[in-house]
Amino acid sequence: MKAVRFHEFGGPEVLRQEDVDVPEPGAGQVRVRVAATSFNGIDGNIRGGYMQGPIPVELPHTPGIDVAGTVDALGEGVTGLRVGDPVVGFLPMVADGASAEHVVVPADVLAAAPTSIPLADAAALPVVGLTAWQALFDHGGLTDGRRVLVNGAGGAVGGYAVQLAKAAGVHVVATASPRSAERVRAAGADEVVDHTTTDVRTAVTEPVDVVLNLAPVNPDQLAALVSLVRPGGVVVSTTVWMPTPSDEARAVRGVDLFVRSDTDQLSELVARVDRGELHVDVAERVALADLASVHARALTGGISGKVVVLVAEA
Repeated sequence: MKAVRFHEFGGPEVLRQEDVDVPEPGAGQVRVRVAATSFNGIDGNIRGGYMQGPIPVELPHTPGIDVAGTVDALGEGVTGLRVGDPVVGFLPMVADGASAEHVVVPADVLAAAPTSIPLADAAALPVVGLTAWQALFDHGGLTDGRRVLVNGAGGAVGGYAVQLAKAAGVHVVATASPRSAERVRAAGADEVVDHTTTDVRTAVTEPVDVVLNLAPVNPDQLAALVSLVRPGGVVVSTTVWMPTPSDEARAVRGVDLFVRSDTDQLSELVARVDRGELHVDVAERVALADLASVHARALTGGISGKVVVLVAEA
């Protein structure tokens, strides 16, 4: 089968498309015939060798932690899935990923795929959708009538965060650049702040209950966001390379978000997609052979929105 792998850590040039053996599922695993994966920022960090401590992958490694495809074979002891079932999932980061025609995965990370969108497009949902859900509700505790600031709402996680918060009855303030402002408004943001021309601390005139930081800010910028949170609130940040600040005097918590696979939450996201309550936004669709170029563009900030990577023969 075809797979994109890297044999050493480094820049995008280490990614190579190769012929490899089709894997066989073990006990508790299934093999998925991949329709698509997607690009996530963590893929570039793993490839670059920056995550060897928390995510010790073995080389050669196949990236791609999102998967959408069909069940192709069942390992011993697997129940609840059948060959031919369309599925989506968030794969274990330390294992080989879905940038290949087939991937072996734990059965318990898979959910039934949405039926209302193309199967390949469903690869845009798991990691970023779960990140948004866990940030807002598991860590932020957001409920109807509260306020959230989504800093960096123009990206893939931000789009889901705005939609999910708005559906929960939350007032959404979002920062975005001019190129993504209309998309953020369409997702449901009540207020959109152009962070390229406006200081968010000036624009947010009423305290929020939660700040969700998705932007690559520096420590001083992140610390400044704490002042926008009302006493007892929370700052949740995906910038895990630096600690999220808190304010003990005002009981404002800081949370470093490490997204986890959760099949029940993923199934709920899928259900919302099929009910028309959650829009899956795909900015680009590229071929598997072009994965290295996606990694290269990401290094220069050339990726806006979610990129789905199509596996040609899936």
